[in-house]
Amino acid sequence: MNSFEFNKIAGAVLGTALLVFGLNEARNIVYHATAPEKPGFAIEVAETGSGDAGGGTTTPTESLGTLLAKADPAKGQAQAKACLACHVFEKGGPNKTGPDLWDLVDRPIAAHEGFAYSDDMKSHSGDKWTFENLNKFISNPKGMVPKTKMTFGGIKRDQARADLLAYLRTLSDSPKPFPAP
Repeated sequence: MNSFEFNKIAGAVLGTALLVFGLNEARNIVYHATAPEKPGFAIEVAETGSGDAGGGTTTPTESLGTLLAKADPAKGQAQAKACLACHVFEKGGPNKTGPDLWDLVDRPIAAHEGFAYSDDMKSHSGDKWTFENLNKFISNPKGMVPKTKMTFGGIKRDQARADLLAYLRTLSDSPKPFPAP
């Protein structure tokens, strides 16, 4: 290889490097992003109870009866849209990934006809879906029933759960009364 060929190759490499560095500088001038004052995101985590074995839920500041008394079923219906991926709310509706939720309040747990419940859920079949049990389950499904098929992470805000429970109460021909405040 003669020196002229070497000079052409070296010039091409140096020209390409100059072009890449020049375009990078031009990009920094055009698309300038200021650095945040404090890097990262603040993630708020609700404090859990003091080592209780009840599924790690927090104790509500108000009683469930008080929360339900001021609950808004319309807000609960809006929240229930997330549930539509796995459940239906129609009388006599079909089971999907989860059972039909019509007339859920005071229905025996793991007793909806035609749905294959997990063994852990069946272990609660002697209980009913009272407002208290629903509140506990909706706050942390895997905390109440560790091997439930329900993959939903739960609703942590007390009033949001109360709104959803108030909506679930309306899904009945004869809605059950709320517990006393």
